[in-house]
Amino acid sequence: MKKVFGFLAVGALMTTGAMADTWTGTISDSMCGAKHADASAAAAKCVAGCIKKGADPVFVSDGKVLKLTADSKDKVMDMLGKKVTITGSMDNGAVKVEDIKAAE
Repeated sequence: MKKVFGFLAVGALMTTGAMADTWTGTISDSMCGAKHADASAAAAKCVAGCIKKGADPVFVSDGKVLKLTADSKDKVMDMLGKKVTITGSMDNGAVKVEDIKAAE
């Protein structure tokens, strides 16, 4: 019986550690960073241009510029320069995107 409870306790801790967080912010680029937090049409145009020139997409939230995990970069490409809500987790200091949608 003790083994069953121990197994359930470990499983519960592992589940708690895997819970997703939700943030609201703007998808910008690594060259301009927080300059595009306003999510204007001009910002979207600049972000798209910088991405074409080789900059990486980044997530700007509460004035902080956060890198995205390699597998998350493709997920944000339709939201360049826009205000978004991201559901995900932090992975070695970078945001791992599980879901992204336009912020309301």
